Amino acid sequence: MKKKLITISGPTASGKTSLSLKLAEHLNCSIISCDSRQFYKEMSIGTAVPLKNELKKIDHYCIQHKSIKETYTIGDFKDEAHKILKKLFKNNDFVIMTGGSGLYMDSVVSGLDDFPKIDPVIREGLNKNFKSNGIIYLQKKLKELDPKYYSIVDLNNHRRIIRALEVCISEKQPYSNFLNKKNKTNNKFKTVNLSIETNRVDLYKKINSRVDQMIEYGLVEEVNSLYKYKHLNPLNTVGYKEIFDFIDGKSTLIEAIDKIKQNTRRYAKRQLTWLKKRKLIWVNKNIKIEELKNIILSSN
Repeated sequence: MKKKLITISGPTASGKTSLSLKLAEHLNCSIISCDSRQFYKEMSIGTAVPLKNELKKIDHYCIQHKSIKETYTIGDFKDEAHKILKKLFKNNDFVIMTGGSGLYMDSVVSGLDDFPKIDPVIREGLNKNFKSNGIIYLQKKLKELDPKYYSIVDLNNHRRIIRALEVCISEKQPYSNFLNKKNKTNNKFKTVNLSIETNRVDLYKKINSRVDQMIEYGLVEEVNSLYKYKHLNPLNTVGYKEIFDFIDGKSTLIEAIDKIKQNTRRYAKRQLTWLKKRKLIWVNKNIKIEELKNIILSSN
């Protein structure tokens, strides 16, 4: 089996894009993005999509190919990515997949957890409770029904909490019981899973600098142009929701910028926690490409 999917992981701002571009140029192969924030064509500055000249130099897939008004699930991404891989592997032994959305990457490599179908009435009831009672109600309910998942989920992400609760209520057992029971994949390629080593102090400095750069490039104007869509799920994300609060008069711009930096650092910390639990080959972002190529070729 000669075909290899090279995955490059790492927390936000760790240098995934730069390393992926260098490697893709060296291997003369394409890149599939698995950054769920970069799927949407209306979101550019706040999602740090590769520059136009970078996108022209290397063929990229799953970047700004959807609208925020479309529904695009992790299952949709998995199916689309496999179709792309099938096409690309016809002419190349290598494809790179990179991005910070680990669950999306994992869906392609390992498949998806097999969850039961949920009665829409349960979901509607939970959404009504969220609107009436807020996220604290959902958090308390999850802690009661599934303390294990409660301890690891992003407690500020009401959609993930609702997803867990609807399974708990429907199946009368914890949502965590259904995790890590992947559908089997019959991948006709091998996977080399890389991740970028990071120094937390340097990473946090890079994050703070990147946020300042986004503001300079026009993040406030971008978010303002999307204000009427603020209720849509893709915009409920770091960098956008804080600026929405500023536009709504809930904070000053300085407070919003500081909040973006803080929430991005927290996000990076969660990414690192997730990555450290996985079996990965850790590499320095400045590794020589020939050395990296040898690692890839020797990996089984």
